Amino acid sequence: EIVLKAREAGLAGATVLRGVMGFGRHSLIHTTKILRLSEDMPMVVEVVDSLEKIEAFLPVLDELITEGLVTVERVKVIHYRG
Repeated sequence: EIVLKAREAGLAGATVLRGVMGFGRHSLIHTTKILRLSEDMPMVVEVVDSLEKIEAFLPVLDELITEGLVTVERVKVIHYRG
């Protein structure tokens, strides 16, 4: 739903990355099983745009996210075109 809301907000892009192994605050290792993705696997949603547009989108995340982390990072974008 975050990706859909980011698109509706006109942000430059969004990608969902799903982990195959990870652990959280309780240090329990979670892994995927063959032919099945575990419900509690780590997930990263990256949304890219200017700082101003990302900051304007943060209240939307407040409504959508009940548990997790949000980080705002400055990045250098290098765009290759074929």
